[in-house]
Formats: sequence, structure tokens, C-alpha cells
Amino acid sequence: MKFDLIIVGGGLAGAALAVALRRAHLKIALIEQAAPRRPQSWDQRIYAYSPASAAFLRDLGVWDHLDHNRLAPVAEMHIHGDAGGELRFNAYESGLGELAWIGESSLVHVELWESLKRQHNVTLVCPGVPAALSIATEGASIRLEDGRMLSAALVVAADGRDSWVRQEAGIGADVTPYGEMGVVANLRAERSHRAIAFQWFMPDGVLAWLPLADGMVSIVWSAPDALARELIELPEAAFCARVAAAGGERLGRFEMLTPRAAFPLRLMRTETVVRPRIALIGDAAHAIHPLSGHGINLGFQDARALAEVLAALPAWRDAGDLAVLRAYARRRAEEPFVLQYATHGLSRLFASANPLAAGLRNVGMNLTGQLPVLKNALVRYAATGRF
Repeated sequence: MKFDLIIVGGGLAGAALAVALRRAHLKIALIEQAAPRRPQSWDQRIYAYSPASAAFLRDLGVWDHLDHNRLAPVAEMHIHGDAGGELRFNAYESGLGELAWIGESSLVHVELWESLKRQHNVTLVCPGVPAALSIATEGASIRLEDGRMLSAALVVAADGRDSWVRQEAGIGADVTPYGEMGVVANLRAERSHRAIAFQWFMPDGVLAWLPLADGMVSIVWSAPDALARELIELPEAAFCARVAAAGGERLGRFEMLTPRAAFPLRLMRTETVVRPRIALIGDAAHAIHPLSGHGINLGFQDARALAEVLAALPAWRDAGDLAVLRAYARRRAEEPFVLQYATHGLSRLFASANPLAAGLRNVGMNLTGQLPVLKNALVRYAATGRF
């Protein structure tokens, strides 16, 4: 089967790329093992969708079709250091409607796939599992486990941080394990969160409370491996009490709503995001510490940038030409680099037990809070990817 573009991975970034190319002249194949489904209750995987991502999804015709009763806006964010440091961000003061929207991964994922099912230029190869990748001067081809062959001018890796495409294409990745795990769960709070997100930098990790709809809270505790295992093994009531105490019981008592989950944290930097016939997007291209909450937003902006480059090509132009792909790479050089190093630096700074480092990091937070121009610039960058 011949296509112009093969996208390997139908997660949020890969699906968004395909939908963004709905008006392009390109014939697209999207390979994915299984279509997304909505859980019966609440999804464990929660994302903070930035205003820029919401605008992108609105342009795709997806955002306005979501169940907004399951999305919670973030009006404020309160960040606390481990020795008196404090920093507060306010959407209104920064000229934004909201700092972010907190919602389930599956909420957006399923709606993207509903769009794909109606898209005339997309073939959903699902279920489909790639088995071999071949790259030649004239194009690339993928053999699936069931023997089917697909060929195209360009293959896009949207298959996650352990990307099969990236490995098959020989693109190296520098992986730095943090020795930490992200423990996640959805809880019901005794008191209203008032659309405020909280984050604490503590000696035993970084704890975030993200406001969910219906008075619920999604928590992410980035903790050293030993503590993470302890948190996972605690009885539910003890876990809820531990999370409430770590946050000074700001929202009173917690009640468990979804099972806990944990995933290893690591920094991943690839040597390049493009090769002839190959482009990387989303987690296949970069992995960052979750303390910024920007992982999925980077993926959406990758998808938007690559879609704009490909959609602008004349019909005769080769989409897999390295000169074309370098235009995408240049557009996505700054934001992932800044966020990767900023979040990595913050995580290491707050992990240090050095008293001097403790003083510097908390004074820095307080100083930033007293400089409105700097603080608002940080908020706008988090929201739009631009200062």
C-alpha cells in the first residue's frame, strides 16, 4: 500500500498530526495497535492542556466537541519551596482566561479518533504492529507483523519515549534516569480547590495537586523510587492521609477515586528529530520531568509545526526531503530545549541537600514573585511557548 505519509503511533500527538493534515493533499496511514476507549469512571492519565494546546485543538474542530463538564480551568497556581519560598501565578493578572485546562487523556484522545474515522485522506491501520523499517533514497517502507507492506515518502515517529521507529532509524537518544517515579491518582477533596493548582518542592520529591471537575483533584507525586514504592503499597486511607498532610491539608481530607499508578521518570534528549524520510514528534522526540506539566503540550506543538510545514508543500515536493524536515526541526528547536533544561535544572536544584542551594532556590522563588514583568512573562511562555 502506497502513501505519502505514515504515522507510527496513534496517541495524542500522532492523532493530532493526522487531523491537522485533514485538508492537505497527502494520503496518510496511521499505524496503532488499539483504538482509544473511554474508561467507565475517570481516567488515571490526566494532562494540563495549555491555552496554546486548547487553541490548536479548537482549530482541529476537537476542543468544542469535548465534554467540558470533565475539564477544569486553572485560575491560579501556588508553588511552594522547601524553606519558605513561594511563587503564585494568576491567569487574570497575566492577561489570560486560564493558565491551563486539566482533563483526562482519553477525553481528547477519543475525540481525535472520531475525527480520524471521518477523514477522507487517512487510513487507520489498527490493529497494526510494525515489524521492519526500510529507508531508501526514493522512500521508506514498513512491514507489519501480519506481513502487510506500507510505503511512503515520510515516516513520522509518534510512538512514545521507547520509540520503535527512532531505534530502527538509528537515531540515538541520551537517557538520564532520575531515580524517581511519578505516583498518580485521582482523589475527591473535602474542600473546594477553587480552580487552584498547588505544587510543593519537598525534600522527598515534588507534589502537585491539579484541580479536576466535580471537586476532584489529580495528584502527581514525583518521588524517589523507595518512597514511590512505599506510597503505592500504603492502604488507601493511609495514602490519602499522607497526600493531605504533605500539602498541609489545604483541601481537608481526601478520598480515593481511582487506583494509584506509578511510572519511572527520566530525561531523554535525541541527537536529532529528523533524518531523511524520518521525523520525530512528541515523546519519541523528547521526554522531560513532569514538574512543568508540559509533556503533552510539547507533543501538540510538534504536531502543529510539522503539519504546517507539510501542508504548505506543493504537490510535487518530496515530504521526506531532509531540507523540508529541517524546517520543522528549526521551528521546534527552542521550546523543548528550554523546557528540558529548565525542568531538569529545577529538579536537580531542589533535590540537592546543600544548605546553600536551599537558600538560593527559595530566595529565587520569592524574588521572581516580586517581579511582575518576569512572572507574567513566565506565565505567557508556559501558555503559548512564546515570550
